[in-house]
Amino acid sequence: MRAFGERRWAGVGGSSDLDSRRAALAAATAALAGDDPRLLLVFGSARYDPEAVLAGVGEVAGGVPLIGCSSTRVVGGHDLVVVALGGPGLSAVTAAAPHAAADRRAAGSAVAACAVDPGDRPHHVLIMLTDGVTPGQEEILAGAYAMVGASVPMVGGAASPDAYAGRTFQLHGDQVLTDGVVGALLSSDGPLGIGLRHGWRKVGEPMIVTKSSGGDVHTLDDRPALTAYLDRLGAPAAAYEDPAAFETFAQVRPIGIRRRSGEEVRGVSSPGMFGSGGLRSSGEVPEGGLVWPMEGDERSVLDSAADACRDAVAALEGVPPLALLTFDCESRGRLLGDEGVRAELARMTGEVPGVPVGGPYTWGEICRTRGINGFHNQTLVVLAVG
Repeated sequence: MRAFGERRWAGVGGSSDLDSRRAALAAATAALAGDDPRLLLVFGSARYDPEAVLAGVGEVAGGVPLIGCSSTRVVGGHDLVVVALGGPGLSAVTAAAPHAAADRRAAGSAVAACAVDPGDRPHHVLIMLTDGVTPGQEEILAGAYAMVGASVPMVGGAASPDAYAGRTFQLHGDQVLTDGVVGALLSSDGPLGIGLRHGWRKVGEPMIVTKSSGGDVHTLDDRPALTAYLDRLGAPAAAYEDPAAFETFAQVRPIGIRRRSGEEVRGVSSPGMFGSGGLRSSGEVPEGGLVWPMEGDERSVLDSAADACRDAVAALEGVPPLALLTFDCESRGRLLGDEGVRAELARMTGEVPGVPVGGPYTWGEICRTRGINGFHNQTLVVLAVG
């Protein structure tokens, strides 16, 4: 699908061809809407051969700035999707940093360096893609913030592995990385709108994190964190006794963290913590902070998809959107299932009829419009390109 503005255009193409090169060639061909592409974003299953994917894209768009990553699934009903943005009213600069785990802050700073001098266009956003297997995602974002401060908003997500392939990858130009960070500064003559929603509801009063370390939460309100969390949510007895039952219960019951810049959602799990009564989060849970157990269902998640798109489009202040770039949490996709994922896409496209929509399902979402952090779980981030 393609959309055209006065000086900008956008297109999204997808393919489920089992051959990596053919899938990428078909998706890129469908996405290219004009003769002046400025940025390509490529997302696909880690079962695809990333080198062959880049070769397929290169057949029709060699030399165009490109970033991308692996994804458990993609928004749009295919196994691989290409988002193309172009026209004289857009420009893009990309950057990459390998071996992020060795120095996460340095990796974030290196990629954000492409946004230090955004140029004369009035609207900018830094799109960042990380490796979801790399721990300490907030450190990457802290490094990016140290480089650009609050001057440039950030959106993006963490690459998710395929369940069978068991790997992730990031793409930059003609390079394939693992444990990497890639990014693109998108600059536009037209507005850029951001929407952020999750669909989870707070349960009860806030709880104080009385002991934590990074993403490991040991006590809430001076009680074992796992017990306090389960008690608040009225969990069944099996969730207290069986780690597998706990994981099933917690999958759709994250915790919300109060931040100065707003609320962030964290998924919780129990590997390595169940016996000690603690909770493990995929992101930092600051000691002394306030958290809420949360819950939701398929309806609330679907409603949040429409709300995020609506918010992103509203931020364009009347300028028609050319495309929506989405970063949706993989756990939301698991909750919805195949039929629900199709329903979610219908809710998104229903907000913007005829406008192309595409993006990855991620292992953590990036959205910082104010404040320092901006790392989320079980959340949907939408970038509207006007």
